[in-house]
Amino acid sequence: MVTDKCKRFHFCFDLHFMFATFDVMKQRQSPRKSAPGIVDVARRAGVSTATVSRFFNNPEMVRVETRASIESASRELGYIRDRMAGAMHSQFSGSVGLIVPTINNAIFSGLIEAFANRLIEHDRTMLIACHNYDLDLEVSLVRSLLERRIEGVAIVGEDHRDGLLDILQKRDVPVVALWGHGKRTSIPFIGADNSLAAAKVTRHLLDLGHRDVAFLFPDTHNNDRARERFEGAMDAMAQAGISVPEHRLIDCPYDVASAKSIAVQLLQSNAPTAIVCGNDVIAHGVLYAAMQSAIPVPERLSVVGIGDFAGSEEIYPGLTTVRIPAQQIGKMAADSLVQLILHDAPVPFESQVLETKLVVRGSTSGLS
Repeated sequence: MVTDKCKRFHFCFDLHFMFATFDVMKQRQSPRKSAPGIVDVARRAGVSTATVSRFFNNPEMVRVETRASIESASRELGYIRDRMAGAMHSQFSGSVGLIVPTINNAIFSGLIEAFANRLIEHDRTMLIACHNYDLDLEVSLVRSLLERRIEGVAIVGEDHRDGLLDILQKRDVPVVALWGHGKRTSIPFIGADNSLAAAKVTRHLLDLGHRDVAFLFPDTHNNDRARERFEGAMDAMAQAGISVPEHRLIDCPYDVASAKSIAVQLLQSNAPTAIVCGNDVIAHGVLYAAMQSAIPVPERLSVVGIGDFAGSEEIYPGLTTVRIPAQQIGKMAADSLVQLILHDAPVPFESQVLETKLVVRGSTSGLS
């Protein structure tokens, strides 16, 4: 039975605990020095807040000497512009989305870097997402980016769910497609002719006298770039009057370890004289497999890739490949998106097919 004395004791204890907890919370939550705002910058620079705001939104409208004062004040105070506060009023976030199929290897690294760096020049930042070749997930990623008030989005290739394009069109969000040729899409694109790229390396092997050629390509489902490359390689073989047997058409993911494992089995059982790889990632794995299998390249095996990724020149022997201008694609994509964003009405946009280049290195040679 709880007496009145016990009740008073518990009440006092509870009060003591509450105040003690409050004291601890005050210690833990001791406020940091508040972040400087636009008013502080204006006061330090000796200008109005409207002038500071105009400087950050349209610097060309502010006199040079005033810009210098505002820049100096911002630097001294450690002021950082709050874009999200501006977005609450104007729907301007300063962010552009880039959705790529994968970030696990070097396939899109050059594109991503160039795209991000170019956006910085336009006073914008990049939000990147990866769908791992799952086009349903790509739609969800677009929705997520739109929730973050992106101003535009760049997507890779021509294969996309109809729902993705519907969402972007209804929200009137500028979009460009990258990397592909743009034959079957209504989206403006900046990319390369993947079919032609594969035909170039295949014809290179044919010109060297190779006829027993194996092809290591990834699953072309939901991957128009791989599909076009495969079609280009097959067209080149057909034009040379060569029918490729089924056992020379081998599925291989974009993964160095997987490519090496698959190639080791191929080389140890029924080695061809040459291998065309769907991109440089697969080709690197094939070169490692040849080394493990003690098959000299290019004396007994020629290997070609597509892409000219980082490391393709330095690997031994240097990889013969077709250069996809990834840096140029990234820069042009950023420029084009910003151009579309800055115009309230749609502006003329001409799709761009950039040139690819055959780069011959030490991994290929003629038959002896």
